[in-house]
Amino acid sequence: MTGTALARATQVARTFGTGPAAIVAVHDINCSIHPGERIALMGPSGSGKTTLVHLLAGLDRPTTGTVDWPSIGTIDQLRPGPVAVVFQAPSLLPPLDVVENVVLPLLLAGTDRHTADADARRALTRLDLDGLADKLPEELSGGQAQRVAIARVLAGRPQLILADEPTGQLDHRSGAAVIDALVAAAHHTGAALVVNTHDPAIAERLDIRWSMTNGTLTISEPTPC
Repeated sequence: MTGTALARATQVARTFGTGPAAIVAVHDINCSIHPGERIALMGPSGSGKTTLVHLLAGLDRPTTGTVDWPSIGTIDQLRPGPVAVVFQAPSLLPPLDVVENVVLPLLLAGTDRHTADADARRALTRLDLDGLADKLPEELSGGQAQRVAIARVLAGRPQLILADEPTGQLDHRSGAAVIDALVAAAHHTGAALVVNTHDPAIAERLDIRWSMTNGTLTISEPTPC
């Protein structure tokens, strides 16, 4: 590991509900993500992987413990910009064409329209998607739409990319293309990358293994914590 942690969880637990119906999704989590790391987050469904991703992304708050972003700043400074999330579904806005979907987060971050458009088209070209720039999301295959979502991430030059089962709804070939795009995006931006996945073949593409079981986290060497 190198540099100050991008994201760090300390004694983190997250409980949903109260009383007898309460579900402890994650508990006693201690981990950190450092610049340049490539992490596979593995474990069965219901083990707490998505909850952990959401906590590290600042999309959710822990019930106990703390999550912070030492080299980025406060939770209000995570997006748009330093921390990008790729979800299982591409989450493209249906009324906007491909380039407009990629441009929008840049505009929200305060980038001027000319620069945002140039950055968006550059990201699409890097992922061989420039031919789809004028297409609407409904005209794309699942794999194409997910790669557009990654182009949107790439255009923002994030420091940390968190991917929550990004190939979960794709066939093997499309999923492999999406992972290629994610790894390429992380390499190009220098971002750390965490991929929540069930697929051992995807995990083999990444350097560090995190394993979730019943809400607890085990980190294989080399450890980032």
